Amino acid sequence: MMHYTAGDMQKGIRAILTLFAAATLLAARARQLGVPFDGAPGPLNAITDVAGLEVGHATLISGDGKQAVRTGVTAIWPRGKQLGAPVFGGWFSLNGNGEMTGTTWLEESGLLNGPVMITNTHSVGTVRDSYIKWRVGRARKAGIDLSGEWSLPVVAETWDGFLNDINGFHVQEADAFAALEAAKGGPVAEGNVGGGTGMVCYGFKGGIGTSSRKADGYTVGVLVQCNCGRRAQLRIAGVPVGQEIAGNEPYASDFRRAGEDVGSIIIVVATDAPLLPHQLKRLARRASLGLARTGSSSGNGSGDIFIAFSTANADAGRTSGLATLTMVPNDEMNRLFEATVQATEEAIVNAMVGAETMTGFEGHTVMALPHDRLQEVLKKYNRLAP
Repeated sequence: MMHYTAGDMQKGIRAILTLFAAATLLAARARQLGVPFDGAPGPLNAITDVAGLEVGHATLISGDGKQAVRTGVTAIWPRGKQLGAPVFGGWFSLNGNGEMTGTTWLEESGLLNGPVMITNTHSVGTVRDSYIKWRVGRARKAGIDLSGEWSLPVVAETWDGFLNDINGFHVQEADAFAALEAAKGGPVAEGNVGGGTGMVCYGFKGGIGTSSRKADGYTVGVLVQCNCGRRAQLRIAGVPVGQEIAGNEPYASDFRRAGEDVGSIIIVVATDAPLLPHQLKRLARRASLGLARTGSSSGNGSGDIFIAFSTANADAGRTSGLATLTMVPNDEMNRLFEATVQATEEAIVNAMVGAETMTGFEGHTVMALPHDRLQEVLKKYNRLAP
């Protein structure tokens, strides 16, 4: 007879919830509802259309009331779970009331070495340290000596304290490990998963969303963790959806937050186009325009922080000799800029379409964007695609 501890049961429940979320949240996407978008997406319409890129989630849902856990971790591996395979990268802060660790070295070196991880505001330190421990452990198993090396992981956050017991510090080392190990290519679960589990976007349930575009033979993929904006700001396909679908707004009774552009958004832009760090910083900036298309004005309380990287140039992390590199000329980047804007806009809408209504901390409930009402509003403005 096998015996199971409470810890074993909790891990099993978490795994089942993660699989359930992945299975259900892949079902609904904005295009399937008739939301019109510009540009041509890749086969998956996801950040994983960039070859070799992997995404993993760990989703934590348990308890209720003051013990409600609605949080998690998301990991994005540029070149899969490879150690010592840096990529060129750049980052941009549209408004800095948020955190993304490792950006000072990213700015200095132009290199991203390892995954981009996203979680809640009060779990950044845990996830950062957990990745280092995971990396060291994996290297030791492979017989690699890291005793003379150091790591400055990139970990970003948005605040999920409306639905999650954020001061309960529920994200643990095992959860960061789970997100790292679960990473894979293929379709990406959206909505109430990973770091996006407890997030709110434009007064509707938010979370993780993704999209991609083809541009001049290259692919640009975007993944967002969206937790930003007020209901009245929301625009989808140019339509004032947030003004048309009122009621059941979170924070409505909180005079400190009711009129604010609350929350934050983390945007990860990936491409296989050969771009150098200064060009990737330019790409990261363009995510701002995709965010603006959905209505956000990036208010004082927002942590709107974006990172971009390129999986091209295998010699990006070369430590000796001359590296042979290629780059797209600046004058030929316009289609990549456009692709970034388009994919960012769609990823944000996909996050809301893929999310489900959630009740969490202290009984707070955030309603999902109603698909039928969205279609009615788009039809009213002659914007519903066939």
